[in-house]
Amino acid sequence: MTRPRIRPPYEADERTQLLGWFDMQRAVVHWKCEGLSETDAHRAVLPASPHLSAAGIVSHLRWVENCWFEVMFLGRPAVGPRFDPDTEDADMRVDGIPLAQLLKEYEQQCAVTDEIVAAHALEDVGRHPDFEIASANLRWMLFHMIEETARHAGHLDAVREIIDGEKGYY
Repeated sequence: MTRPRIRPPYEADERTQLLGWFDMQRAVVHWKCEGLSETDAHRAVLPASPHLSAAGIVSHLRWVENCWFEVMFLGRPAVGPRFDPDTEDADMRVDGIPLAQLLKEYEQQCAVTDEIVAAHALEDVGRHPDFEIASANLRWMLFHMIEETARHAGHLDAVREIIDGEKGYY
């Protein structure tokens, strides 16, 4: 599914606006990856951040959505690279994984998130008993994920400009 890069309507209800901004940032993530070669998609452009690549960011965003909506909100088991205590930035270590696969997995995770959000009220709170932050409500988690996704879309913008000069936000 290709998400449109459009802002939500000015006079929409809260849920429509939250999901509209979230979807727009997700669409920017896909857009920033268009046309990248595998080499460029996996190229880390900052010496102090060896896993900060376009591919690494896409993987990170996939796992962050999993963390917040499946684990923190629904209370599912805390499994996956976000919960690997032995490997720093495990969710960004994507050597050998094609960008197309990472984008597909991200989009699949977005679809799972969308189903979770559609089935719950914004006031509903998270359920994972092992994480205090899971007591946040769905509204808070959506605001946080808009911020998280937008921040990393900005990183992708900078990564892309460094790699091949492509730039633009909207």
